[in-house]
Amino acid sequence: MNLEDIRFLSEYHAWANAKILASCARVTPEQYAAPTQLSHGSLCGTLVHALAVEVLWRQRCEGNVPSAAALTAYDLATFEELQSCWRKEEEAMRAYLERLTDAALKQPKAYQTTSGLPHKDTLWQLLAHVVNHGTQCRSEAAVALTAYGQSPGDLDMLYFFRR
Repeated sequence: MNLEDIRFLSEYHAWANAKILASCARVTPEQYAAPTQLSHGSLCGTLVHALAVEVLWRQRCEGNVPSAAALTAYDLATFEELQSCWRKEEEAMRAYLERLTDAALKQPKAYQTTSGLPHKDTLWQLLAHVVNHGTQCRSEAAVALTAYGQSPGDLDMLYFFRR
């Protein structure tokens, strides 16, 4: 995996997230916060979780120790707050990726899990994980959005290629 590949995956990730957020903009605040069978309790909870994980992994990849307090649905209770925070995170990730080199992608990155366990993985694997985790969260959000009559449409990477 090289830097061009990682940047491409990151752009796909941002495109797919934008489709989810565009659909979210069309649901009511009540639907956004309503309890669901999603793994994080609501559309809001699922999207805040997705964003919190992106922030955490970018911070780890940059070599920073993430804040112990992850974002929660209470921190970003409205869609507007989530959307604003997500824009800032996308900018931060793009800036980080601009500073990277191919050589850096191949280096191991040591970090601690949120439970304090030490791990070491190759940087490109961690960045690919961010995209893959986002796919899981987008899939769950798409289920709720579709139930609310606001399907985000096709999120497959092939649709990104063809846009």
